[in-house]
Amino acid sequence: MLFSYKAKLKNGEIFKSTMDATDRFSLSRELKSRGNTPISIKEKKYNSFNFLPTFQRIFSKVNTEEKIIFTKNLSGMLKAGLSLFRALSVLKKQTKNPAFNEILTSLSDEINSGGTLSSGLAKFPNVFSKLFVSMTRAGEESGNLDNALSEIGMNLEKAHSLTKKINGALIYPGVILSAMILIGVLMFAFVVPTLAGTFQELGVPLPASTRFIILLGNFFYEHLILSFVLIIGSAIAIVSFLRASFMKKYVDFVIIRLPIVGKLSKELNTARTTRTMSSLLLSGVSITRAIEITEDVVQNVYYKKVLKQAKEAIEKGVPFSRVFEENQNLYPVMMTEMIQVGEETGKLSDMLFQIASFYEGEIENKTKNLSVIIEPVLMIFIGVAVGFFAISMISPLYSVMDNIK
Repeated sequence: MLFSYKAKLKNGEIFKSTMDATDRFSLSRELKSRGNTPISIKEKKYNSFNFLPTFQRIFSKVNTEEKIIFTKNLSGMLKAGLSLFRALSVLKKQTKNPAFNEILTSLSDEINSGGTLSSGLAKFPNVFSKLFVSMTRAGEESGNLDNALSEIGMNLEKAHSLTKKINGALIYPGVILSAMILIGVLMFAFVVPTLAGTFQELGVPLPASTRFIILLGNFFYEHLILSFVLIIGSAIAIVSFLRASFMKKYVDFVIIRLPIVGKLSKELNTARTTRTMSSLLLSGVSITRAIEITEDVVQNVYYKKVLKQAKEAIEKGVPFSRVFEENQNLYPVMMTEMIQVGEETGKLSDMLFQIASFYEGEIENKTKNLSVIIEPVLMIFIGVAVGFFAISMISPLYSVMDNIK
């Protein structure tokens, strides 16, 4: 059962929250065991016909923007001198997302019961990544939680910005291809059958390409709704197949070897590796643990393999840069050289930060021009498709003209 309660904390502050419990008495005992004094306990009841609260809790998600705001605001309030519990209470009042509100309630309860922020965050692995939790724990252990949260916020913002830029560059070709498919289906359904009837009346011989187009046109005309269902279903099936775990290594292999996308993918993985490693090392996380977390952050299986090798090499006493030097087909030469300098000078985290900043800038510049690069490829693709259609439908007309002569 879910109860809303009001309790007086040890410091005299009045706290309101919700908690699951068997009954009022067990909740009261739980609050007293934490050193709090219950003031009021009420069972939360929702109208059986009002599904809105349940619907909101199930379908609302915590997006990256909310996590960025959370880390920055929490860091700012801690720097201003507010207690962690008080800062979480303020954030709980401000959020309008039911899912995040419940998370903040859980975090407040965790702190109130003597736990830590990192242990509370670890209860929500689908919302807070291992990187997020590890950097928070390192900040707690070093006594610099506010700075750690600020660093987490900056990392989230950088990663989110890069993702938005890449997705934004891909929207244009996606819209063009979708429009092309829609127009193509409608032309096949309504234009081709009319031309097919004309060819049948004239009795001209049709080439194989024209017969193929007419066959498709008749199918789309007779089964228009089914055609759209099949196209959408095929697209979903292809995407699901490519995202399957057994296909990942093949997809990743192709991506890093594509002419334009491959270089962008390599720079993106390099930036993620160095940004994550730098942040973790600056937060005080050990290098082996930092590599483990970075391995979870990068998505490409081949980069994961290199990081696994790097961890094994460090445990054997081999320099960190050696593994990257042996995998220059994935990581650039500049990264290896700067890591070597970082190891020699004892400023590895600073060097990793500089590498990340450089490649993040490179990715930003490339994504600005990505649409310009993709546009001519799209035009060629569309031109070939339109040309094939035009030639297939016009060539029978030339046969008619020859017969008239």
